[in-house]
Amino acid sequence: MADFIRNAEMEHPISFNFDNTYARLPERFFARLEPTPVRLPELIKLNEELAQYLGIDPEELRTVDGVRILSGSKNAKGAEPLAMAYAGHQFGSWVPQLGDGRAILLGELVASDGARFDLQLKGSGRTPFSRMGDGRAVLGPVLREYIVSEAMHCLGIPTTRALAAVSTGEGVVRENLLPGAILTRVAKSHVRVGTFQFFSARKDGDAIRALADYVIQRNFPDLKTGASPYHDLLREVVARQAKLVAKWQLVGFIHGVMNTDNTSVVGETIDYGPCAFMDFYHPDTVYSSIDQSGRYSFGNQPGIAYWNLGCFAQTLLPLLDEDSAKALSQAEEILGTYPDLFQQSYLLGLSKKMGLLKELDGDQKLGQDLLRLMEQNEADYTLTFRGLSPLGSGNGNANGSVRHLFKKPDQFDEWELRWRKRLSEESFSPAQREQFMKTVNPAFIPRNHLIEEAIKLAVDDNDFSEFHRLVEVLSNPYENQADTEKYAVPPRPEQIVRATFCGT
Repeated sequence: MADFIRNAEMEHPISFNFDNTYARLPERFFARLEPTPVRLPELIKLNEELAQYLGIDPEELRTVDGVRILSGSKNAKGAEPLAMAYAGHQFGSWVPQLGDGRAILLGELVASDGARFDLQLKGSGRTPFSRMGDGRAVLGPVLREYIVSEAMHCLGIPTTRALAAVSTGEGVVRENLLPGAILTRVAKSHVRVGTFQFFSARKDGDAIRALADYVIQRNFPDLKTGASPYHDLLREVVARQAKLVAKWQLVGFIHGVMNTDNTSVVGETIDYGPCAFMDFYHPDTVYSSIDQSGRYSFGNQPGIAYWNLGCFAQTLLPLLDEDSAKALSQAEEILGTYPDLFQQSYLLGLSKKMGLLKELDGDQKLGQDLLRLMEQNEADYTLTFRGLSPLGSGNGNANGSVRHLFKKPDQFDEWELRWRKRLSEESFSPAQREQFMKTVNPAFIPRNHLIEEAIKLAVDDNDFSEFHRLVEVLSNPYENQADTEKYAVPPRPEQIVRATFCGT
């Protein structure tokens, strides 16, 4: 069943602490318009913890007026709704104009700690950037984004977040008529690499400078006082992308559509379309139904991020130096730091997943050998690393929970002997090691078959119980939980999801 709604109109407008800086940029940065009202909005899920952090009373959002605001049927006081303009490379092909085709940025909220966040409705109707689209979202993708984005947050991965999911009471035509929904999304920024590309392609130098200054002012204010703020901006974006994608790789997350218009300049995971978490480890894993060539496979993600950063750097060249040759050289030097930054973040994380804190020769090979064995034996990525955690306690007779994941358990046994020898060189006590490993190796991830089960129940039977339960379990991914075995195990053969879909 959906979340409870207080059936009363508010005597006073709901309080939103808006301060809308993006709306003060030149008009060519966006199109001003109101969201399209819906027929019969109903609250599915409200993120009370996030609402409180943003300074919004959750009980006010549960009222009829609150749900109308979350559905785009009523304008929030202080909002300045707009659709942002951007371009991008989609699967490597240049598209000069994209933009928010089904999203409206209501404005920017200032949280209790002074942090600033965008408040956006996704699925809120047509905009000037919709092209041939209807501007709407269907229920399944909205639930998927709510589940996965909140799970990513709880896993400790920078991400946009979900404040609310609302059903619209209207059908949306895709292959069939499907129930419509709207997601209220929260982000540190919705500026993308594609936003810079939009103006770069138009040779609008003033706009590029204004956008760069805006991003620095809003998201990286410490860079303002530096001698070379635009060089520092590029360095910051490169570093954040390197760390972000390393975190993806360490939990087996596959974005599915790493286009430049889906690449946030503040280093958040954004735009959860055909995303998925890997069950059985293989670097070539692809779930997205539209990724026919495997461009955005799991193993390709670090390289694609590097490519996207190259596109970003190209837009900044006029700001780096008046001499184009010098600007290019400076950009290449900064971009050249990405491979090492990624490797450092990834290898440090991989070592931690194996319970290793010292940096010793041979650690990288030890980790890569485990991944190679997992690939050859079709071992579950999440369960293998989670299963290593209690093994780190030193019990040599307790490895059955891991070795049974391998088709040839003796291959794991051989690796385990090397690993235990390496553990002996650490200063951790066995109990400390086990506890530490459980903080970096989740027990629960948003497994594809569980998401599909929750979506099917919601779409077919208007039953949101499994959706709510899944969100609840994933809110504590590193903790063992009672009566949750179904949420931890990989799919049975008949449950395997081989393709995920964008929903547009």
